Amino acid sequence: MTEFWMLTWPIAGRTAEVAKLCEATGWDGLLVTDTQCLAAEAFVQLSFCAAATQRIRLGTGVSSLPYHHPFILADRVQQLDYQLKGRFMFGVGPGSLPSDAFMMGIDPLRQRDMMEEALDVLIPLLRGEAVTKITDWFSVKEARLQLMPYTRPHVEMAVAAQISPAGPRAAGKHGIGMLSIGSTTSQGYMALSAAWGICEELAREHKQAVSRHHWRLVAPMHVAETREKALENVRFGLGQWVRYFTEVIALPFEIKGTSIEDKCAQLIESGYAVIGDPDDAAAQLERLDKQSGGFGCFLQLAHNWADFPQTLRSYELIARYVMPRFQGLNPGRQASLDWTAANREKFMNAGRQAKVLATEKHLAERRGKPSA
Repeated sequence: MTEFWMLTWPIAGRTAEVAKLCEATGWDGLLVTDTQCLAAEAFVQLSFCAAATQRIRLGTGVSSLPYHHPFILADRVQQLDYQLKGRFMFGVGPGSLPSDAFMMGIDPLRQRDMMEEALDVLIPLLRGEAVTKITDWFSVKEARLQLMPYTRPHVEMAVAAQISPAGPRAAGKHGIGMLSIGSTTSQGYMALSAAWGICEELAREHKQAVSRHHWRLVAPMHVAETREKALENVRFGLGQWVRYFTEVIALPFEIKGTSIEDKCAQLIESGYAVIGDPDDAAAQLERLDKQSGGFGCFLQLAHNWADFPQTLRSYELIARYVMPRFQGLNPGRQASLDWTAANREKFMNAGRQAKVLATEKHLAERRGKPSA
């Protein structure tokens, strides 16, 4: 694991503020959702983030392909890749919320097929090719983008994966990255061990190359200096978050209990979430690494469990105390500390001898000088 990204949505108009803090504290990237009930337009948010940052990579997490005509979407992607000078990453998916599909008159049973049809058009368009394809929901005829790709052969892409094999199959077929959304749900966690095998199998069949470096695993965390402080922080908004996921959103997510303490205990004990200190966060990442067989990027699922200042503090603590353990930043420092400690007595003796020698030289010099 070498990269740490944020998966977020507009937070009271402060998405750009989050992007700036992530850049300042060493995060590698930030993805913005394109879910109708939470974020009306990811590309608008990304434009604000682009203006507020210089280094951090930005992307969609994800653009639900059945909700967009692929030619128009490809045009937006190509334009933003130029504006960000290669900092853009295009995350795609079929759309996970049935409520979104219902509002647009889309059959949820068709969404994964629609995603595949859109990908068959998007990728050649983003490579600068001309495409003709007619489906029952869109048509393109000798379509070609005005802009050739800024990032060659095309902008970096990743496809969402949860429990079904649709995401791994699409990633392997097209040779793009994979973004495992429900990595810590019970079913999503168990699916990790098979997901990469499916991706590699399809890649071989379609003569594509895939890499675990481009596999992103998603999980929620709230980190504080101590476990007790983390639990106190999440009293602010965890209850409303649980209500949304268990009573509003049409996803199979169940948390029992009435008190915040019970809800926190279930989220932690099930392995779904981290609400604790940096050591707890590191343990979760090690668990995911073992279950998956290795992945390249951790995606922190943003939430409003804590108030905004404590949420930003959590991001800072992850950057300072968790990221270095997995990015190979500590071995040199640790080796230096260990070497110095192992040789401490030798260095102490040398220091004492140097002081004695300096004193003796001074006294000898004084004795050799005539009296005034």
